[in-house]
Amino acid sequence: MRPYILAETNWKAIQNEKFELAILPWGATEAHNYHLPYATDVYEADYIAAESARIAWEKGAKVIVLPTVPFGVNSGQTDILLDINMHPSTQLAVLNDIVEVLNRQGIHKLLLLNSHGGNDFKPMLRELGVRYPQMHLSLCFWFNILDRKSYFEEKGDHADELETSVMMHLRPDLVLSLDEAGDGAAKSHKVAAFREGWAWSERKWSQVTADTGIGNPKKATADKGKRFFEDLTEKLGGFYYELAKAEVWRMYE
Repeated sequence: MRPYILAETNWKAIQNEKFELAILPWGATEAHNYHLPYATDVYEADYIAAESARIAWEKGAKVIVLPTVPFGVNSGQTDILLDINMHPSTQLAVLNDIVEVLNRQGIHKLLLLNSHGGNDFKPMLRELGVRYPQMHLSLCFWFNILDRKSYFEEKGDHADELETSVMMHLRPDLVLSLDEAGDGAAKSHKVAAFREGWAWSERKWSQVTADTGIGNPKKATADKGKRFFEDLTEKLGGFYYELAKAEVWRMYE
């Protein structure tokens, strides 16, 4: 039993605990090329949140990791079998209920650990920050913490070399041989502004990629995933600790 993982601990252990920071991992359930499981984003969120929390806990931070939310925004993938879409309005309702509980029980810091690129929580946290002014609400998208070029050779953002390497390290039992994987080739948008990134339109996934991946996974290895995971969680664990110990009303100097 890990005392910083809510799903594993019990009322006997935590009834008198004073937690400084709650962490809510949020993933998605969607196809990840041919070789990775539908719950890739969930497994990544689970393991990254837990290991980072262990590091922070052992430094002395009272953190608690909430169960990972397994469904994310997949509105561009409605035609891909069993890609489960949760609308942003539903996410806001879920978040509101969780924040309401934390606020009522005196846990005034919540970090949302995002594990899915389709989730966009900033507008929700802005709204909830007005509803619950005593709460400190923050967001971290773990894909953006480290410079991927220091670890991986291929570009990508979905079921690519990065995600495949991480899953090879964390759950090799769920990763098919790379001979089974598609090449993750992605088509570029015909409109220059969208292609250059200074305008936005939702990607229609099945028009962009044939295998649901974006980024070639063929150079992935478990060793690359291990190195990335260890560096990532060390940095994230330090952030947990710093955030847990910070005073909500004295965040600036």
